[in-house]
Amino acid sequence: MRPAAALTALSCLFLVGCGGSDGSETTTVPGGGETLEQLWRAPGDDVAVVLGTENYEPGDVRVSFLVVDAEGRPVTLPTARVWVADALDQAPFLETEAKIERIGVPGGAEADTTHFYVAKFRLPRVGKYWLLAEPEGGATKVQALGNVVVVKDDPPPDVGDPAPPSTTPTLTSTGGNLSALTTRTPPDTPLLRYSIAGSLRARVPFVVTFATPKFCASRTCGPVVDVLEEVAKRFDGKGIRFIHVEVYEGNDPANGLNRWMQEWQLPTEPWTFLVNANGFIVARFEGSVSVDELEAAAREKLASD
Repeated sequence: MRPAAALTALSCLFLVGCGGSDGSETTTVPGGGETLEQLWRAPGDDVAVVLGTENYEPGDVRVSFLVVDAEGRPVTLPTARVWVADALDQAPFLETEAKIERIGVPGGAEADTTHFYVAKFRLPRVGKYWLLAEPEGGATKVQALGNVVVVKDDPPPDVGDPAPPSTTPTLTSTGGNLSALTTRTPPDTPLLRYSIAGSLRARVPFVVTFATPKFCASRTCGPVVDVLEEVAKRFDGKGIRFIHVEVYEGNDPANGLNRWMQEWQLPTEPWTFLVNANGFIVARFEGSVSVDELEAAAREKLASD
């Protein structure tokens, strides 16, 4: 059994003071002072975490992941306890909670999962960290272990950067050739009307997703284009454009990443960016994003533009 301290509320984490029943202050040590390996080796399934994100810079990070039990079944409990340590044989310096996100669309044949976890926390420096996630409330404990690597400067454009003015293809530029524009079935025609460059020239806020529905290679990438299309419907007539860009040259993985992926310096897919009317990136999501996450971000960052 874990020490009771491991289940203390988020507000009492990070060695901060918490009021006791007698008015005194107590402190809580993440993980109750156990090493990350001890926490991982507690009774239950010891598995590897399936990360859906892999690009991190120092500061606030968003980590999406799946927890898959020993039988290969994704765990979809509402929350998961997360610990982060500098090394496997060290006690965690951070403890927080990840929440389950329901993707929010059926997803069709391309969808390999319907839910994923998202944890948000701060990693102040470059380095390799160890992350342990344990879904809370299940009949059988599952502890999932993995690494988060923080680099000084990851290649993709970040919040605050100007959006690269890529002349991405559209229904007009291809003469309506849908097979040249999308691998989704049925085609996501409403997302193929505008280019990035044209939207920047028009000074119109937009959301752009770089993704390939047919050739999605990770079980965490999810039906991101379906999510984009659903959110676009919710902003119909609101003056925000929604754009889908495929990732492979000629929509063939054998040809490698296309020039638009290279212009945006995206080594992986999917990626989703929110760009304001002034042409600056105001939010970004690597990997899966849920309908609720994307809609909330668009309302906060773009709806007032």
